[in-house]
Amino acid sequence: MKEFPFLKNRLNKVYKKKGGDEVTETLNAAEKKHFYKQMLAIGLPVMLQQLIVVGLNLADTIMVGKISENALAAVGAANQVYFVYSVLIFGIFSGAGVYLVQYWGIRDLKSLRKILGIDYVVCVAVTVPVILLAYFASPVLVGLFTEDSEVISLGSDYMKIACFSYIFSALTFVISYNSRATAILKIPTIVNGCAISLNIFLNYCLIYGKLGMPELGVRGAAIATLVARIAECAAMFIYVYASKDNPLKATLKELGAFTRELFAGVMKTAVPVIINEAMWALSVAIIFAIYGYIGPTALAIVQVANTVTDVFQTAYAGLGNASAVIVGQTLGQGKKELAYRYSSMVLKVTWALNIVMTLILIAIRGIVADIYDFNPHTTRLLMEALLVYAVAITPKMLAYLIICGILRAGGDTMYCMLIDVGFNVLLQIPLALIAVKVLQLSLPFAIAVVAISDFAKVILCYQRYFSKKWVNVFTGM
Repeated sequence: MKEFPFLKNRLNKVYKKKGGDEVTETLNAAEKKHFYKQMLAIGLPVMLQQLIVVGLNLADTIMVGKISENALAAVGAANQVYFVYSVLIFGIFSGAGVYLVQYWGIRDLKSLRKILGIDYVVCVAVTVPVILLAYFASPVLVGLFTEDSEVISLGSDYMKIACFSYIFSALTFVISYNSRATAILKIPTIVNGCAISLNIFLNYCLIYGKLGMPELGVRGAAIATLVARIAECAAMFIYVYASKDNPLKATLKELGAFTRELFAGVMKTAVPVIINEAMWALSVAIIFAIYGYIGPTALAIVQVANTVTDVFQTAYAGLGNASAVIVGQTLGQGKKELAYRYSSMVLKVTWALNIVMTLILIAIRGIVADIYDFNPHTTRLLMEALLVYAVAITPKMLAYLIICGILRAGGDTMYCMLIDVGFNVLLQIPLALIAVKVLQLSLPFAIAVVAISDFAKVILCYQRYFSKKWVNVFTGM
């Protein structure tokens, strides 16, 4: 395994407890067996869930891309609003999940369901204003990413329909995300798969006017998304409340039993995560808008490149969620040093993934270009952009695993917020502006300049990891 020398030395170092006992980062046979069993049991279903979602995005970009580059740019711009919103919701659940996964570690269902109630209340309170904003201000929102009138018109048509799917997505995500924390993933994954299949089928019918349905273009894609999200949400709630012993099967009384003190405690941990995720998503959207200054073609290329790389990043999503559950549950049981040793294994697996994913992404660039069949100039830019993404995946995913899979599991959310906001907002956005507006670089070179921040960010992430300041227990164990 290739590592930076100083990291390898630190990974091999022997740490000492306060009492003087030596604790190495080497797991014994039983601990390794438990780690890999949990990693596969949690990571594979989560990866499949993410792959299903990304598969839909990939199908959307291919289907809409066949209409025109402007149509693809329009849907990409409109979906930036959903992207920011969905990441904000993820931040809420991720922050509250620090408590939920530790309570599940000691099987405290009463407290777990209080946290679930907080999730429902906050997500509804956030979602309703976002839907109203997306519906009534859609031309303004899409116009933030492009000045092309056709792209703005198409994007507005899409957003005014798709925005109503947000509430159903949020309610589904409450169950889906917390099912990951409890490692009960089989049925939620099947439901996700069926919903995505329905979405793709309706896309085919409504975008192109197949099987007797009207040809609606981008509006058809939005309708397909809305119908699929409604069906998915209904199926997920039927599954939970038809189950006999699902830990998420809570009554309204149980969901509303949280105290003001518990809510404040959860928010103290969750708010930094919410701010962290929201600012990250906002920075991604702003950078997307900056690339839009290059032209609609740049937006189409970034939309494709992001979707393709998202396919590869599903493996990291699975590993990150597995890490958060394994480390979080172990901390909930009061086993701090074991949690640290598990986290060390997570990083070693991440390095192996980085090598594999980089090589595969480089190898399939030509296949991706052939699928979209853009003009020669756009195809060349797409190939170059994918090469940059392939190289940048290592620092980006290492930082992601440390922050989302390890530091947050120990409740170190404030540091995560500071480092993410600092690099994503205060460094990446200025780098994008300099690359596009000042240096007037082509899209692939602009993407490369922005990626510089990830190389610096991962160094600070490793320093925090080695400090062990992130190791915290909230269950009183």
